[in-house]
Formats: sequence, C-alpha cells, structure tokens
Amino acid sequence: MTDPWNRKRKIQLNFRVSEKEYNRIRAKMKEAGVISLSSYLRKMALDGYIVSLDLSDIRQMVRLLSYCSNNLNQYAKKANASGNIYREDIEDLKRTQSELWEQTREILKKLSCL
Repeated sequence: MTDPWNRKRKIQLNFRVSEKEYNRIRAKMKEAGVISLSSYLRKMALDGYIVSLDLSDIRQMVRLLSYCSNNLNQYAKKANASGNIYREDIEDLKRTQSELWEQTREILKKLSCL
C-alpha cells in the first residue's frame, strides 16, 4: 500500500498509557520545551536511556557497616565491663574501616561514570 502523503516515516507504533503516565509524559515534555508528542516520544525511544543499577557493592558496604557497628558495640561492652581495650579489637575495627572506605571509593568511582 502506498502512502498518499509520501511520508518519510511509514511505520506507526501504538501503545497505551494510564492517565497518570500520560500526565507525567506531558509534564516532562513541557519541562524539555517540546510541543509535539510524537517528536518527544520518538526522541526518548531513540536517544533516551534507562539506568539500571547493580547495587551489590552497596549491599556489601551495608554489610560491612553492620559488621563494624556490631563489633564496636561489643568492644564497648567489653571495655565497660573489664576496663580494657584489646589491640586485636582495635586492629579489627581499623581493617573493617579501611574496607569500608575502599568500598565507598569504588562505588563513587562507578557512580561518577553514569
């Protein structure tokens, strides 16, 4: 079938959205200064992007924070009970803190590339 209007774009795409989604699309169009819905949707489909984050590094960091906090509480209890602080405990805290800082630097490095 030939296009009587001799259009450059011959393939039509259709999809449905909720009223809430439609209002968000319109708000984003207005924010971007775009008037044509089809131009906006075409531009977003071709050049837009979806950010998908791997949060395993952050989960590891939260695990280390939890470990460090729990150990610190235990060391404080020991110190309060006995009046002594053990060198091994302090070294363990320093090692964990060092791991936390390294993990934080790695996460920030990855985030800066987004």
